[in-house]
Formats: sequence, structure tokens, C-alpha cells
Amino acid sequence: MTPPRTPQIPVVVLAGFLGSGKTTLLNHLLRNRAGTRIGVIVNDFGAIEIDAMTVSGQVGSTVSLGNGCLCCAVDASELDTFLETLTRPSARLDVIVIEASGLAEPQELVRMLLASDNPHILYGGLVEVVDAAEFDATRRRHPELDRHLTVADLVVLNKTDRVGEAERERLRATVAELSGPAAVISAEHGRIDPELLFDPALRPDGEEMAGQLSFEDLLRQEECDGHGHADHLHAAYESVDFTADVPMDPRRFMAFLDSRPEGLYRIKGFVDFGAGDRDNTYALHAVGRFLRFVPRPWARGEQRLTQLVMIGAGIDAAALHEGLAACRAEPGPDAPDIERAMWGVLRYVPEPAREGDAEAEMQEAAAEA
Repeated sequence: MTPPRTPQIPVVVLAGFLGSGKTTLLNHLLRNRAGTRIGVIVNDFGAIEIDAMTVSGQVGSTVSLGNGCLCCAVDASELDTFLETLTRPSARLDVIVIEASGLAEPQELVRMLLASDNPHILYGGLVEVVDAAEFDATRRRHPELDRHLTVADLVVLNKTDRVGEAERERLRATVAELSGPAAVISAEHGRIDPELLFDPALRPDGEEMAGQLSFEDLLRQEECDGHGHADHLHAAYESVDFTADVPMDPRRFMAFLDSRPEGLYRIKGFVDFGAGDRDNTYALHAVGRFLRFVPRPWARGEQRLTQLVMIGAGIDAAALHEGLAACRAEPGPDAPDIERAMWGVLRYVPEPAREGDAEAEMQEAAAEA
């Protein structure tokens, strides 16, 4: 049986050159977090404003932003130390956002996160913020911007209200070409839907248990609130649901993930691989190029389903459904074939989830050989 997993907190890297609007976007997330407790790590000497408080970038400082949110201003060398602090159970955080310095190399922060030994964190994606009005000038001053875009998982083309429609389309096409499969969304004043980056958590007052907002709940809440700051933010992206009561074929499903279309930013949910592993359902977490499966034992009486939510910009819902439907397993595969087919999945299962499972470790070793 799979050992219990320690809850992991997604860590999102927010990058972009000076003046692109990173801090404005971060302030927007903090003000529209829908009950989510956010930890903020600032690798810069900037300022984060939340309500009446301004947090100046003093290296090594930790400041409460209220409502459970924390801000740390750190040097890159201190990153692991502060991640350890923010992932303690007493911090009760749901997501951590690292605002990179305007002159930082974001891929280095990503490498640090992926190489971290901290078992409590999960990579949440690299978000690159681009100033639409200054894009060409920024590329001339900082040609490394092209390289930053190639490693981004999500690109926010910010300040689009400062350019005309034709220019906006030209910029979007250029950014999309440079960023490859990354999702590209347009924004004004850094206003993006927080759900692109994390799942808002509903935390009612009193003794009620904390819940989780669904996609539909969040959109309905925005419509009911009627606040001007969130006018149709969800229109910049699409979310697609998929459910199947037939197990997925591991090889076909991995082929689908390997060829997932441009603009598909996040995939989350649970996958039933049927005869590939009759004891477990597999939690799937994919963001940009990052992919992870975590097995979990089926609960007694639990209906065996594959349930996925896919989030992106410019995605084709019908094509996604068609592609996933083609991943359904055909009845009656023999055991050796299905076991070998699972090797591709097991390569993306983290080691702690397989401690004591010698067979799974041997399968991964064979897959990597």
C-alpha cells in the first residue's frame, strides 16, 4: 500500500523585467485570493502594498500581510531557508509566490526549486510578465528576454490597454512564437484570474471546516460580487473538464500528455489506469512542462473514475475531449504488457511515494535505461 503523502504547497515563480508589472500583479493576487493563504518571497528591493501596509524589501525580513499571508524579502542564497519556514504546518499556507528580481535569471530559480530537497513544496510554474507597451524596447535592452520566454509556463502580456488592437495582435503572435507551448494571456494592470495560478480555498469564519472552491464556484462568485476589478477575468482562459468511467491506457495517456497542445497550462485531477495498478488512483499535477503523478489507494466503495480539469488559453475543448477519449483502455490486455506500459507513468512518480515499493523502483530504473 502506498504510504501517506505529506501535503505539498505549490511554489509559483513570478518573473519579468523591471516595469513589467510583476508587483502590480502580485498585489492583485493578494487582494483577490478568495480565502487562500499566500506566502510571498521577494527576491528584490521593491515594495509590496497590501491594504494600508507597505513592505519594503529588507533582506532577511519576514512581515505578516494579514489574514495568514506572509512576505519574506530574501537573497537567492536564502531561498531554501525561507521555503522551510513558509512550509511549516504552523504557517498554514496554501501557495507560495516568489517574485523574482527584475534582473534575475528565472530559470535558475526554477532549477533551485526542482532540485530542492524540501518534501513540502511542489513546482507551480514560471510566470513571465511582459510589458506590451515597452516590449520591443525591452528586447533591445535585454535580449535575454527571448530566453526567458522560452522557459516560461505562462506568459502574461500586461498593459495591453496601452497599445492598439493591431499592435496587440502583433505582440501576442511574437510572444507566442518565442514562448512555444506556453499559454499566453493578455492583461491590464496585472489583473489575471488567481485560478490560473492556484486553487482558491474557501475559509469561512467560525468552526466550519475549510473547503475548496471549484472553477464554477469561483466564476459564480465573481458574477455575484459585481466588483469592477474582476470584470470577466476568466474570459482570458478556458477550463475543460473530462470524466471517464473506463480506465486509461497508460501508453496512450502518456502520449497525449507528451503532445498536449500549445496554450494548455495546467492539468489536475485523478487517473484510473485500471489493470496497470488496480490498488491506486493516480493524482496528476501538470504545469507547463512539469509533470508529476502521485498514487493514492482507492477508498473502500469509491467509484473508479478518471477526472481531470485542464486550464489554458486558446485551447480547443473538443480536441482535448477527443484526444482523451482515445486514451481509454481496450478490454483484456495481458498483464505483462500493461505492467510495462506503466513504466512511463512511474517515471513521474516522486521517490517518497514509492518508498518500500521495490517493484516500482525497478520499473522506473528499467524505463530510464
